[in-house]
Amino acid sequence: MITLHKRSVAVAATAITALLALSACGSSTEEAAPEASATTSSEDRCATGDTIPVGLLNSLSGTMAISEVTVRDALLLAVDEINASGGVLGKQLVPISEDGASDWPTFAEKAQKLISEDKVAATFGGWTSSSRKQMLPVFESNKELLFYPVQYEGLEASPYIFYSGATTNQQIIPALDYLKEEGVKTLYLVGSDYVFPRTANKEIAAYAAANGMTIVGEDYKPLGNTEFSAIVDSIKAEKPDAVFNTLNGDSNVAFWKQYKSAGLDAKTTPVVSVSIAEEEVAAIGPEYLTDQLVSWNYYQTTDNPENTAFVKAYQDKYGADKPTSDPMEAAYTSMYLWKAMAEKAGSCNPEAIKAAADGITFAAPEGLVTMDGENHHIYKTARIGKITEDGQILEVWNSGEPIKPDPFLEGYDWAAGLSGASPAPSSS
Repeated sequence: MITLHKRSVAVAATAITALLALSACGSSTEEAAPEASATTSSEDRCATGDTIPVGLLNSLSGTMAISEVTVRDALLLAVDEINASGGVLGKQLVPISEDGASDWPTFAEKAQKLISEDKVAATFGGWTSSSRKQMLPVFESNKELLFYPVQYEGLEASPYIFYSGATTNQQIIPALDYLKEEGVKTLYLVGSDYVFPRTANKEIAAYAAANGMTIVGEDYKPLGNTEFSAIVDSIKAEKPDAVFNTLNGDSNVAFWKQYKSAGLDAKTTPVVSVSIAEEEVAAIGPEYLTDQLVSWNYYQTTDNPENTAFVKAYQDKYGADKPTSDPMEAAYTSMYLWKAMAEKAGSCNPEAIKAAADGITFAAPEGLVTMDGENHHIYKTARIGKITEDGQILEVWNSGEPIKPDPFLEGYDWAAGLSGASPAPSSS
């Protein structure tokens, strides 16, 4: 486990008493994915023709559209840039966009369409863990590739999914370590009722038990829910040192407005969120979020030349007032990682891509990332940020270097028994 160090930046550490919670998520009731028509991945869809189709699968409607539309936009930006620089293996990319409609079975159906009818070389998308888990058997049965861009609860590694968002030890655990260092002893957990928050909170509870913290409350609401008065009242009564927020989608708008209306703020009851980034801050209103904490691997304010270029390109394409955020950046990065794998392999064949993956690097807007070919996750730098009055997020701490992905938490004794899954994807 990488040792975490404070970054010497001029930021008051006093208000930083809360952190974490959410990741890619889904609904609490998961319907069975449609049966995939099994094929093989022997086909190289870069071998013929002058173009290469790629699938973009995001919620363009429904409760998750608040977050996913801009992920699709960032993927389109990456496609435009790659095409302008000569394409992949000398061929232009043709994006085919589908709407998952914030409905998890729809993600599985659209994934099968992209594979069977559109013959895409790879698919990029998904947000909630429920959407990903609905798509997983489709990609595994067809032996085709999904690039998934959002932080999530870990405890998974599919041979046909590449994960460009953070896993648990790159977002949730650094956030908990940060809170522990700040003296937090009691936590209240608030989340949407689906895979990610419930699994993440089991991990948080295990960490808390091993590190002298107490969970004083744990509440869930369905995605899209807008009634949080009872939960807010409970938070006020329990007076936790910090709240971990794993709400997803537009439920965050209602939660934060009711939180503020109850007289709560970052000074009295700090909240750490893991699914609120710059675009959600804009949608909720920074006046409701000022001085609250978030845990990600990228912010629009991340200071490096690659991010300066990324922000300029995105705003030139979509508008000077449009923010960038971690899931958008991770999606953008995933397209470039696939390009690098294909060019190393000399092929778009999924098995060739998998064989070429290990050690692939990309100078991303978040910083240098490296693909771990064993578990299909990437090395990422953890960053804690504080929301400002103007809606930006300023980094107040980082891990100092990229953290090796450990999706099954094998490096943590307290996590024993959290997962019965195999620690690495199989080769077939």
